[in-house]
Amino acid sequence: MKNTYMQKKEEIVRNWYVIDAANLPLGRVATKAAMILMGKNKPTYTPHVDCGDNVIIINASKIVLTGNKINDKIYYDHSGYTGGLRERTAKVMKENYPVEMMERAVKGMLPKGRLGRQMYKKLFVYEGETHPHAAQKPVALDK
Repeated sequence: MKNTYMQKKEEIVRNWYVIDAANLPLGRVATKAAMILMGKNKPTYTPHVDCGDNVIIINASKIVLTGNKINDKIYYDHSGYTGGLRERTAKVMKENYPVEMMERAVKGMLPKGRLGRQMYKKLFVYEGETHPHAAQKPVALDK
């Protein structure tokens, strides 16, 4: 009987991928990025090892929200002090903080805990077309 393959952290080969988020729904881009960050697109996926690749998301300011989410969806933050709740709509987030909006969507799809935080560090989001990772020779993913 053949045993299940478990990848070791020393054997991991990390690739770089670029996702162009222009005119794509926020959730579709976030799920694709999360799957690559976790390594679920590889046949050697191991749940307890960070075997994912690095992901660069460009054009975060050009994402699309379907339905009426642009007005209805609310992002909450709390400072920890009394009355410190801050509410921002998706419209405000898209106009002023598109990078944070994309990062929050991807982070929510990653595992919680130490392993998820390690995976999140391999995500790079940029508002425009350019990114400083040309030296890593990232591969563009199709839409």
